[in-house]
Order: sequence, then structure tokens, then C-alpha cells
Amino acid sequence: MTGSTIKLSSGYEMPQVGFGLWKVDNKICADTVYNAIKAGYRLLDGACDYGNEKECGEGVARALKEGLVKREELFIVSKLWPTFNDPEQVEPVVKRQLSDWGIDYFDLYLIHFPGALKFVDPSVRYPPGWHHDGKSQIVKSKTTIQDTWRAVEALVDAGLAKSIGISNFQAQLIYDMLRYARIPPATLQIEHHPYLVQQELLNLAKEEGIAVTAYSSFGPASFLEFGFKHAEALVPLLKDDLITGIAKKHGKEPSQVLLRWATQRGLAVIPKTSRPEILAQNLDVNSFDLDQEDIDKISAKDSGIRFNQPSNYFDTQKMWIFG
Repeated sequence: MTGSTIKLSSGYEMPQVGFGLWKVDNKICADTVYNAIKAGYRLLDGACDYGNEKECGEGVARALKEGLVKREELFIVSKLWPTFNDPEQVEPVVKRQLSDWGIDYFDLYLIHFPGALKFVDPSVRYPPGWHHDGKSQIVKSKTTIQDTWRAVEALVDAGLAKSIGISNFQAQLIYDMLRYARIPPATLQIEHHPYLVQQELLNLAKEEGIAVTAYSSFGPASFLEFGFKHAEALVPLLKDDLITGIAKKHGKEPSQVLLRWATQRGLAVIPKTSRPEILAQNLDVNSFDLDQEDIDKISAKDSGIRFNQPSNYFDTQKMWIFG
């Protein structure tokens, strides 16, 4: 495996810089994945909810066929959507996802969000989204996180996942999980950027030996297309005076500074782009070090501003996940 890696509690090595597949359009997804692998990316971060796993698999298949990489050199990540959290639904949907990817196992499989929702049969709608009726109806399942986690642990026993973890979980849920987990979560994936540092959550993860992957490293940039007013009101991090000043000092791009701010503090990152020159830039973020003073200044921008939560996308009184 090329580049820096993070040793997981499961014993496996995870690349520290990966390629995120959220919002990668289906029409270009296969080529995007292929080009990312060709550029040197080995971690591919996908999910059922992204609706592009079949196309991701086509990109992987092309890279494998051309001998760019071997399967064991890739680290493929996917996630369990809340509508499949009932224990009896976990293995069937994972097998479907594996089939879409055209692989036999996931290197890492995560519970995407806490809070089980009522099952939506894939024959009705796939990916199912948040709403049971596909429009506005939120219907909860009575399944507990403990029940779901036991089913996810069984994926490791069955050889369908090498490592397992969680995404978008907060402290108390994690502490609760650690009391009953036979296999503790190897990773925690969270929204993490200078406007949302979540330092206490990072402290918890470090203390408990849980690796952290940061998504949306560029903050509001990923959410402007949704018309989020609080994203539009903020100074874009890629144009922020502090970030651009540090980038100029190091002869790097602001995006590289934001990614290095995370990786130098021990986190993994999963940026994405379809531009070849940016592919290379994002991958090359561990070749320089930031001054501790600058790391502290970036961290001090923390405002607790979260973008990726259900209540930002649609009106709801039933999905206050981060309350």
C-alpha cells in the first residue's frame, strides 16, 4: 500500500488519504474511480446512499483488468444506510453492495448514521433515502444500535468485511457501544473542518483507539449546492485569509493546508475531485509540515457549525441526530 497509513485496532492498515465518492455523478463515476486509482489513491470511500456503487465497481474492475492495482492493494469502504439497520437486513444488503462493487469483501464497513429507520425493500426504491414513502414520511424502526452492531460484527465472522466502524456517532453512543461490542469500532467517520473541529470527540476516539476519518474537509464548499444559508454566509475556507496565508508560506494550495491540518493531527481524509491536477495535489498532503502555531490558529476557527445533518436537508422533528 502506497503512502501514509493508519493502523486500525482490527490489525489492518488504512491509507490516510483516500478518495471520497459522495456526490460523484453516475455518468462520470466509473472514469473518476479509475482515474483516482491511476493517480495513486488506494482508499475509496463509498456508501449505499450515494447511489453510485455499481459505477464505482466498474471503475475498480477496469483498473484491476488493466493491472493498475491488485484487489488486496485497494481499501474499499462502504456504509449501512439506516433503513437496513434491522439485523435481518444487514447481510442481504451488504451482499448486494458487494455485488454492485464486483468484490467479495469490504475492507471497512460502517454504520452510516445512528437511528434505525423502517425497512424499505430495494425492489421498491434503492437507494431508499431518508423517507419511507420517498417523499416526507420518517418512520423509525425499534432496532437498537446494539442489535445492528451485532449483525455488523457477524459480517467480519462471515468474511464480508475485514474491519467495521461507525459514522456520524457522538460521544455517549460510542461509550455505550464500547460496553457491549465484541468487536470495537475500528474507525469513526465525522464531518470535520475548521468550522467544526469536535475536539472532545477526537479526544474520545484517541483514548479508545478508534481511528478518525474526516469528511467535508473544505467545510461549506461541499454544501453550497444545497442552498444552505449558513454555508453561504461563511467565508469559504479555500479563500480564508489565514488558510491562504499559510498556503503561500509553504508554497502549497489552501486545499492542501486544510487536508494537512487534519492528517498532521492523525486523522484520515477523503477529498474528491475530477481534475487530474487536483487529484495529485490532494494526494500529496503529507510531504510538508505545518507549524504548530498555525495548526492552533486553524483549530481556533472552530464555531461548532455543522452542515451534514438531516434537519438541514429537510423539515423534520424526528431526526435530531446531533442534538
